[in-house]
Amino acid sequence: MGRMAFVRKTVPVYIGLLRAVNVGGANPVSMDDLRTLLTRMRLEGVQTLLQSGNVVFRTDEPAAASLEHRLEERIARDLRVRTDVFLRTTDEWSSIVRGNPFPEEAASAPGRLIVTTLKRAPSLEQWRALTAAIKGPERMTGVDRAAYIVYPDGTGRSRLTPDVIERHLATRGTSRNWNTVTKLADLSARL
Repeated sequence: MGRMAFVRKTVPVYIGLLRAVNVGGANPVSMDDLRTLLTRMRLEGVQTLLQSGNVVFRTDEPAAASLEHRLEERIARDLRVRTDVFLRTTDEWSSIVRGNPFPEEAASAPGRLIVTTLKRAPSLEQWRALTAAIKGPERMTGVDRAAYIVYPDGTGRSRLTPDVIERHLATRGTSRNWNTVTKLADLSARL
């Protein structure tokens, strides 16, 4: 009798970002409650990072858009918070990290380099409109469903706000600084 080879099925890893939770006291979501909910939804290896709605998990559910919608509905129903959920596979997240057009800022001021993850990819005209709307020292490069923005003076008093970004790109987004982006990449690689 010959030896049988067993092939272990690889279950894709996703990074999930919840928009505007636990920011300034608005939309409170306990990360313990979020982990419990996602585990009840049969997502595997659920881990959170920080208290700002960052989660990593495995699932073989194939359609990210339908999973985003299902997560948004369950978070609203079970945790009583309406929020957008943005999912990226580890490959997509790795592309975001590798595609960073601002490596110097990532090294010297990672808290001032922001990646805004978008629901859909804006058109070239929309990217141009956002670039034209920048009136301060900020610099921006848009790639697919991500905007890389350097805020040399910080985000606090910048006029390049999430509302301005969403209005010009005609899509919803959520932002994380480069420190969080790379921590999520590390966490997802270990899952």
